Amino acid sequence: MIRLGSLAGYPFEGPRVLGGWTPPARPAVYAVMYKPEAGRERYAVMYVGHSDDLSTEQFPFNHPGAPCWIKRAGGRWGVYICTYDVPGGLRSHREQIAQELAAIYKPSCNDTHYDRSWKDEWIGGYTAPTTGPLTTSRDPGDPEPR
Repeated sequence: MIRLGSLAGYPFEGPRVLGGWTPPARPAVYAVMYKPEAGRERYAVMYVGHSDDLSTEQFPFNHPGAPCWIKRAGGRWGVYICTYDVPGGLRSHREQIAQELAAIYKPSCNDTHYDRSWKDEWIGGYTAPTTGPLTTSRDPGDPEPR
């Protein structure tokens, strides 16, 4: 198991070598990875996607993204995959998780990229008395507040 995503992350199954993997007929979010440093158990995400049925995604190497994966990983046997079955999740949930992961990891083989920052014009800026500092400076000679 590997955790991907912000905060606690999502528990993905894998990673496993894509070349010997038979995709199950189930919906999931998936991440395709490689090891940037040979011999180390560290992975870099190079593609994120989601599917209503993994068995229809043309894995392992007929997927439209496969040429990019193979090139980035330095060969077919350097490409890894991990999957996350969203408990009770709908297609919209899987899509949202895939977009979140794409914004975090900025996978080089994805055609679409997402920005994870908010801009004031999206939600509007505001100020309120509660957004100030939590404490104020005191003169050491001032009496303690009651």
